[in-house]
Amino acid sequence: MNDQRAMNPPPPLPMKLQLRELAQLFNSMDPSPFHDRDLDADAEEFIVSWARELSSAHELELTIQLSTPPPPARAADVENAVQHYFAHRAEMKQHEFRLMMRNGRTSLIVGLLFLAACLMVSELFGTIGHGTFAKIAKEGLTIGGWVAMWRPLQIYLYDWWPLRAERRVLERLSRMTVRLVQPVGSDGSGRNA
Repeated sequence: MNDQRAMNPPPPLPMKLQLRELAQLFNSMDPSPFHDRDLDADAEEFIVSWARELSSAHELELTIQLSTPPPPARAADVENAVQHYFAHRAEMKQHEFRLMMRNGRTSLIVGLLFLAACLMVSELFGTIGHGTFAKIAKEGLTIGGWVAMWRPLQIYLYDWWPLRAERRVLERLSRMTVRLVQPVGSDGSGRNA
């Protein structure tokens, strides 16, 4: 059964986007060559949010329906440009993840050193006196030391999950097929671009 699945992967899940012209897909302010252009922010958000909702067990296919026929050279490069854009975004998320983990390690070391210092000084206050001030100082130092551990614990327990999930979505989008379609009669033939 598994061999049959490997030979016949499930069909890609469709996503559809309707635009007047191909230029709406890309950021008009980006002076980069077509292959390296950023997607329009609204188009990107639409595609990414749709991909988040679809099953991760399937690859994706984006069909872009255009009212105006695109230049042939651009039509041929659109899949490459979209895949390149999402691959670059996935690399950026991976870089962001590595920076977060590095900051987590640094804050963990600082937090542990601060916690150890607070607990040692707290014990010192415990041996010096048993008055109200000593008890307040001891408890305050203990609490302060554990509060210093809040940031590394937040990073290692919670903050990395969204970055990892976002990177996975972007990696899926970097592999998706992209098709351009023109409505029947827009170029006289009604064929796919």
